[in-house]
Amino acid sequence: MAITAAVCNSFKLETLPTVAGVHLSGDVYKIALYTSAATLSKATTVYSATNEVAASGTYSAGGQALVGLTTALDTDTAVLDWTTDPVWTGATITARGALIYNSSKSNKAVAVLDFGSDITSTAGTFTVALPAPTAAAGAVRLA
Repeated sequence: MAITAAVCNSFKLETLPTVAGVHLSGDVYKIALYTSAATLSKATTVYSATNEVAASGTYSAGGQALVGLTTALDTDTAVLDWTTDPVWTGATITARGALIYNSSKSNKAVAVLDFGSDITSTAGTFTVALPAPTAAAGAVRLA
């Protein structure tokens, strides 16, 4: 027999929204798009309109609600995911990144996405392809 110090996988899953905790499965999670002038990082605490992309097409301030909240355990990492990628149509947008936040809890920040470069749509469709819900790629991961 051996004893190995660790955070239990069951606890990791229980801290995600579909089970318990500050964030609840019935909460509304949103995603907002930001220009390259934005300052977003792990230190971001709440949604802010500062350097958010301008309203265009179906995009408006605050972004849109995410759909299909799920949780999974990949190896020893708990992953939070949404099953539907956010899409804005008829939009002229240039965005460098996004903020996922909980609008039901005073707009508290959940995760920052960095697109790696500016992504542009011109009077067309702008889609954020959310990463696969895996330990290596998921947008929200607890290892």
